[in-house]
Amino acid sequence: MRKLNTFVRTLLAASLSLPAATALAGAQVEEALAANVQNSLHRSVSDYPAPNLVFANDVEGGAWLAEMSSRLASKISDWPTRRDFLISVQYEATRAGLDPQLVLGLIQHESNFRKYAVSGAGARGYMQVMPFWMRQIGNEGHDLFTLRTNLRYGCTILRHYLDMEKGDLYRALGRYNGSLGRSEYPSAVLAFMQRNWAWSPATKSAAAVFPQQVGAAAFVR
Repeated sequence: MRKLNTFVRTLLAASLSLPAATALAGAQVEEALAANVQNSLHRSVSDYPAPNLVFANDVEGGAWLAEMSSRLASKISDWPTRRDFLISVQYEATRAGLDPQLVLGLIQHESNFRKYAVSGAGARGYMQVMPFWMRQIGNEGHDLFTLRTNLRYGCTILRHYLDMEKGDLYRALGRYNGSLGRSEYPSAVLAFMQRNWAWSPATKSAAAVFPQQVGAAAFVR
């Protein structure tokens, strides 16, 4: 995670100056997977425990949830839906060893938080997952429009690409979008992350706006 944070900082200056409209549309490219990789990815998408926020303590987790909820309200207006979405994003990203703020930036770029988004290439859902992944690492009966399924696949795939690229986030994001070697997509995702989803434990302003959302009641155990 420290490597990711260092890399992100080196790209922020360039990414913040890039308008989102310049990012290229794309999709993951189907590639042959080694048997051990395929088996590992299959295990990753097959286990579905109930999600919960993963923080050092409930106060920090509640503050994160309230702050992210206030930022996301214009995209997902219903509070229970928004709460479940954010808890699932934070859980699935953390489970995969990814920064939840990065995943939020990626989702904004890929689908603008539209659950049933479908790209011209056929990518589906919040994280715009290509259907071939169900055949390669999952089950063709899986529904990529289901919140947990889409997030589990998307985070697993991004983690896989990050491992392939030995921690190079720029190249991993390029692979995710099918635009490896081009700067537009990684820069746009990082710009969304920094502009709209940056977070530190000290960021607790929304706790005063959504006090009912902070505390143990906000957590799924």
